[in-house]
Amino acid sequence: MTKHVVPPVGGIRRTVLKATGAALCLMLAAAPVQADDYPSKPIRIVVPFAAGGAVDTVGRIIGDKLSKQLKQTVLVDNKPGNHANIGAHEVVRAPADGYTLLLGANGLATNPALDKKLPFNPLTDLVTVARVGYAPLVLVVPTNSPARTVADLVRIAKEKNGAMNYGSSAVGGSGHLASELLKRATGMEAQHVAYKGGAPALTDLVGGRLDFMMINPLEAAPHVNTGNLRALAVATSKRIGPLPNVPTFAEAGVPNFDATVWWGFMAPAKTPPAVINKLSVEILTALKDKDVQQRLATIGAIVEPQPAPAFGKFLADETKRWGDIIRSAGISNEG
Repeated sequence: MTKHVVPPVGGIRRTVLKATGAALCLMLAAAPVQADDYPSKPIRIVVPFAAGGAVDTVGRIIGDKLSKQLKQTVLVDNKPGNHANIGAHEVVRAPADGYTLLLGANGLATNPALDKKLPFNPLTDLVTVARVGYAPLVLVVPTNSPARTVADLVRIAKEKNGAMNYGSSAVGGSGHLASELLKRATGMEAQHVAYKGGAPALTDLVGGRLDFMMINPLEAAPHVNTGNLRALAVATSKRIGPLPNVPTFAEAGVPNFDATVWWGFMAPAKTPPAVINKLSVEILTALKDKDVQQRLATIGAIVEPQPAPAFGKFLADETKRWGDIIRSAGISNEG
């Protein structure tokens, strides 16, 4: 007959405690290894805009530097469309492992108010990693425009009693909202003409079929420097390198007028904090590099880095600020 030996209760307890302790030690040992080993494969930066634009250029400049720092390939993947929501939604649904990042812009703060059917919430479905900085928008007019200053433009608009028009690359885009701010700040009236992208809008502006636009320096500088457009003011507190002779709005008589395009890195919401912290440190380190700063300055970008927590507060504040403006103006990009 086979004997079944029942160990004492204390022996069972000691056995269980030993097993539990061993498992806990393995877990504790494994946790830091995951962060220490990151990244062990290529990182993808999703840019929710077409190649060649400001956001794409910023992503490629920083991506090049990160690749050298991390000793891993950093790829820029352009996913334009639907007011930058296609690319952002792809990142929301990506594995939360730090290998898929979003380089987002103003749309992260404005799209929730512009589209009530937005299938994700940037404040809860994404997590901030690091803010890069911003570029002030530039008020431009055709070279055949009689307006040579902001005061001229405002005066002419008032004389036309709202018959003036302005263009933008999309309903609710940065150029559209900045132009609405300009109307509020000066009391002028103008009709919005929305285009499917910045290129056709700029073509009509150069051709004199639009009266003015608010665009980023990367788009403005080439046309201004070749004489196709005239820049009246930049929407920040200081003049910018690509357009050193263009006054600020304050210098042009419109104080406290600030309208910028900003950029920041985001990740899927459940990305481990240790990975977010490492990415944030690496991005902020890249932004301290003189070559990176110089390359960004050539497109009118002002480097103003923020780590993850500060960027999170900035995004929440921007979401409230622009949400209030969008709702009060009745602006929507639905349909």
